[in-house]
Amino acid sequence: MKKIVLFALLLLAVACCYADKKVISILGDSYSTFQGYVEPDTNLVWYRLPRLPRTDVDSVQQTWWGLLTAPQAPYQLGVNNSYSGSTICRTGYEGADYSDRAFITRMDHLGEPDIILVFGGTNDSWAGVPMGDYTYEGWTDEELYSFRPAMSYMLDGLQRLYPDAKVYFILNTELSPEINESVQTVCHHYQVRVIHLRDIDKKSGHPSVKGMEAIARQVGMMISH
Repeated sequence: MKKIVLFALLLLAVACCYADKKVISILGDSYSTFQGYVEPDTNLVWYRLPRLPRTDVDSVQQTWWGLLTAPQAPYQLGVNNSYSGSTICRTGYEGADYSDRAFITRMDHLGEPDIILVFGGTNDSWAGVPMGDYTYEGWTDEELYSFRPAMSYMLDGLQRLYPDAKVYFILNTELSPEINESVQTVCHHYQVRVIHLRDIDKKSGHPSVKGMEAIARQVGMMISH
């Protein structure tokens, strides 16, 4: 009980230091969803109620972003535009056209954030999307069906659309070497900081309660500096 009280007091002290909480907006996939907490509410979600056997997460307060934007935390949630199964580029699973849900399609609906957390690339990796070439301007529609041009187009767009926001890219564990390398290269070009996740516990390929806590800790440490 003493530990719980001390932890609560610590969080309260941190919150007091942040009278004006910074607004976080999220551009993500299933890892960042929870039923009733994504915008628009037509976006597909992975985490929901009643909880399915595939996960032990049964509360929005248990999500990584719920932990970072809890009442006692130093951040508040702006827009969570996350869509389960979405890719950054326009190519989806089995070569399907994901233009309706791609990150690059949704990136202009993030409100007025101080911080933008892009948590993607997982489905691009799992779906084995085309990688394409590193292209930093003059993107064609065809190029945006490949990962590297779409990554560049997205980061360029976010920096233009939200010039006062700090953009971070959260890089999941267990992705393909090509995705990891491409994220690093493109983020370096745009001077976007990459948050490399480590040791994330998962169920059915998605963060468990324990995994969510680890993500919140690692992201929180990076964005606080």
